[in-house]
Amino acid sequence: MNQFAKLGTDIASLWAKYGGTYMGGIYRTLILATVGTAIGCLIGFLCGIVQTIPVYQNDSVIKKIILKIVKVILRIYVEVFRGTPMILQAVFIYYGLPYFSNNSIQFDGKWLVSIIVVSINTGAYMTESMRGGIISVDPGQTEGAMAIGMTHFQTMTSVVLPQAIRNIMPQIGNNFIINVKDTSVMFIIGFTDFFAVHKSVVGATFTYFPSAAIEMIGYLTMTLLASWLLHILEKKMDGKSDYELVAVDQLTLPAGVYHVGSGKSGKDLSSDERAVLQEEKARKTADKAIIAAERTADEDGKGVRRDGRT
Repeated sequence: MNQFAKLGTDIASLWAKYGGTYMGGIYRTLILATVGTAIGCLIGFLCGIVQTIPVYQNDSVIKKIILKIVKVILRIYVEVFRGTPMILQAVFIYYGLPYFSNNSIQFDGKWLVSIIVVSINTGAYMTESMRGGIISVDPGQTEGAMAIGMTHFQTMTSVVLPQAIRNIMPQIGNNFIINVKDTSVMFIIGFTDFFAVHKSVVGATFTYFPSAAIEMIGYLTMTLLASWLLHILEKKMDGKSDYELVAVDQLTLPAGVYHVGSGKSGKDLSSDERAVLQEEKARKTADKAIIAAERTADEDGKGVRRDGRT
């Protein structure tokens, strides 16, 4: 217990002296993770759509060749950035580009390089996630959209992508949480994120474990808060658990009128809805009368046949 009390005292002392520095590191970490995830998702969406462009037999040879080359390039991009650590990607971009260009390409700030690295790394993962999300949508919906004359772009934006994005929302959330933690590798190029603040504080005070405890609490708070917000977003995208589907179009009347958990009383319905309900009720009453009449006729027929046999 004494050690825990001492740890609490050391943490309070560090926070009192370097609290603003820690908060600045948290701010930079969240900004980098948010911007990098957003740009990476955009890259993943575009690459995923390109990878799922269909190729038909009647397409031109040029289109087939271009799509084949583009898909090969995208495959190389995905495999390279998924198969190498983010810390090495940062090193290759920040130090490698000046090396191969004889210093004609140099980066003055750390923000630009950090955003580029996090974005392209996230994009490589999101490309496969987006492709899987597109494939998960029922192919019949794509065929139906094509049947009514929609182009591939229109089908993607209006039919497939809204469903695919909802399907991959958990993966988007996972990538954001991973980026919150993985931005710690950006210290290799001098970016002062939350973890870099820990290293500088430890270098000044030699209190490694208390500072590490602050880091752990900070990262855990950020990831738990992100998980909670993403859970709320997913529930918003799912919509309400109860819904109302009312057929007000005369062409849809044969399909019936459905009220699923709407909770509306007759006073809350509009005049059109009441008219539809009354017409539906009359139709159902007529159907019941026809069924009852047919049953009576069948029973009478059976009685006549029995009388004839006796």
